[in-house]
Amino acid sequence: MRNVTLILDDGTRFHGTSFGYEKPVAGEVVFNTAMTGYPESLTDPSYAGQLMTLTYPLVGNYGVPPFTFAENGLPRFMESEKIHAEAIIVSDYSENYSHWNAVESLGDWLKREHIPGVTGIDTRALTKALREHGVMMGKIVFDDEPDNIPTAQYSGVNYVDKVSCKSVIRYNEGAGKKVVLVDCGVKANILRCLIKRGVEVIRVPWDYDFNGLEFDGLFISNGPGDPDTCDAAVQNIRKAMANEKLPIFGICMGNQLLSKAGGAKIYKLKYGHRSHNQPVRMVGTERCFITSQNHGYAVDNNTLGADWEPLFVNMNDGSNEGIRHRTNPWFSAQFHPEAASGPTDTEFLFDEFAKLL
Repeated sequence: MRNVTLILDDGTRFHGTSFGYEKPVAGEVVFNTAMTGYPESLTDPSYAGQLMTLTYPLVGNYGVPPFTFAENGLPRFMESEKIHAEAIIVSDYSENYSHWNAVESLGDWLKREHIPGVTGIDTRALTKALREHGVMMGKIVFDDEPDNIPTAQYSGVNYVDKVSCKSVIRYNEGAGKKVVLVDCGVKANILRCLIKRGVEVIRVPWDYDFNGLEFDGLFISNGPGDPDTCDAAVQNIRKAMANEKLPIFGICMGNQLLSKAGGAKIYKLKYGHRSHNQPVRMVGTERCFITSQNHGYAVDNNTLGADWEPLFVNMNDGSNEGIRHRTNPWFSAQFHPEAASGPTDTEFLFDEFAKLL
């Protein structure tokens, strides 16, 4: 295995070896504290443009499931049709794997999809550096090609446009109530959760003006990057909000875009929330939930209008985890109720949305 160096923007260097596809790459370096779920995380479009560091030390021991697709076109075991993360960084990669549903190793999958993998990195020290400094750009450079230095930019890039569908896609046609899903980088399990509740899903590109369609509810999906690059989506959501009886539900990026449509502001978190173990509380209650999360931005509660209120709050740092309108059927969650992979404590939010249709 070839020696590689991870170079952070502040000059810090971490040395390891390659176990994936061998190419230099650059991106925003982030960390995820989940213990499992690397197939789902790697194929989550919200990781586009990022070098994903896993804090759990042993990675790869259960291999990778088959990349098969259901009759409706959705992948059976992944969250999208390909890997979206720019690279994966781990402490100890397990070449040998064992799992009833595994068909190949993590390393082989990375090579097939042309995604670098780095092992032997002190991920504890790397995570501490990111926690103290905040997320920062980084480069993975091969030591025997010192002049082959990759470049990349994350801030200000519209990654949603890169991962959103390019045309309208319909699922469960004729099933009943119709839900327009604004695809900002939707995870497959969000679609599965909606389809399971017997609705027809009309999946549209992030900047598509869906207001001319006939539909009963609006869903705004998760997605990567900066919500401030998605003004076209905000304007379309704001138009839809002219119908005060229209049910609206947003997840992750959807929470931020709904908030922006309602007049609130967004800010970037120091190092984001990426894990299976984020505790949130439903505001006004003592109900707490363990949630799966993957986001680097948050809604500023202080900028919510008088007609809006926080729905959930993060118990670690007090940041916003969802909003709701005081009178209209509009609400959102910053975390992932569909949580593939992760806890499913909050999947009832899909039931609440379905009841409103």
